[in-house]
Amino acid sequence: MATIREIRRRIRSVKNIAQVTRALEAVSASKVRRAQAQVLATRPYAQQAWEVLTSLTQQSGAGPHLHPLLAVRPVKTIGLIVVSGDRGLCGAYNFNIIRKVMELIRDQSASTRLVTVGRKGRELLVRAGQNVVAEFSNLSAAPAALEITPIGRIVVDDFLGEKIDEVYVAYTTFVSTLSQRPAIKRLLPLKLEAADHVASDLIVGAETGRLTRREYLYEPGPEALLGALIPRLIELQVYQAVLESLASEHSARMVAMRNATDSARDLVGQLTLTYNKARQQSITSELLDIAGGAEALRQVLAQA
Repeated sequence: MATIREIRRRIRSVKNIAQVTRALEAVSASKVRRAQAQVLATRPYAQQAWEVLTSLTQQSGAGPHLHPLLAVRPVKTIGLIVVSGDRGLCGAYNFNIIRKVMELIRDQSASTRLVTVGRKGRELLVRAGQNVVAEFSNLSAAPAALEITPIGRIVVDDFLGEKIDEVYVAYTTFVSTLSQRPAIKRLLPLKLEAADHVASDLIVGAETGRLTRREYLYEPGPEALLGALIPRLIELQVYQAVLESLASEHSARMVAMRNATDSARDLVGQLTLTYNKARQQSITSELLDIAGGAEALRQVLAQA
């Protein structure tokens, strides 16, 4: 059994850990609010951009010839953007998205080129022997669209240069503070007939596939507009995926740190009970020793 000094030292150590986890929980709680506000702020723009794009592609004469990003070709190499966290202490957040990515890679016969967003994802994928061609880490707590633009440009340029034939983004959808769902969405080639291949889980109102349709007159025409709009839309989807993942990461870390704090408090209670029992046992043992010594001394004095 541990000594009283060892139990007291362990109680002090657990209390110190609880202070750290409580502080991390408070920091993550503030970051969750900012990240969630960003997600909600970008969704209306994503919805309207997607509506305009689908309207463009439904015009008479529209088809893959309007833009090279609409071209479908045999899949030899897959480009995959993997969004994870830069740090741990967020429960199974990083593990869940990497497991989803590895399942996709195992199910595909084509080779893969990975672009990672977040240091933890890169470390896990490199350790697994995957081909990581680019890495983006240490993003700001509230990233602007300009910080995310190079990520989308890399996969768009690789697709146009025929280095990759399909592009996916792996991220974690922010459902609520207690619920985050890893997902993989196809970005390229853009499928015009189904909105859910690009933005169904990222924009409000698109989960049913019933976006409001309007008739537009375009100048100079669909071809010119698609040339400017499709790359922007891809960058927007990547940006939205990063925001979703950031909100999910901070939520997962907040919940994990809250659970760790609660567990630390429970452990302190158990250790305190053990400490009190050990202390009481020690006092009882000392009293018995004193009583035994007094009785022995009385018997010696009686014999004398």
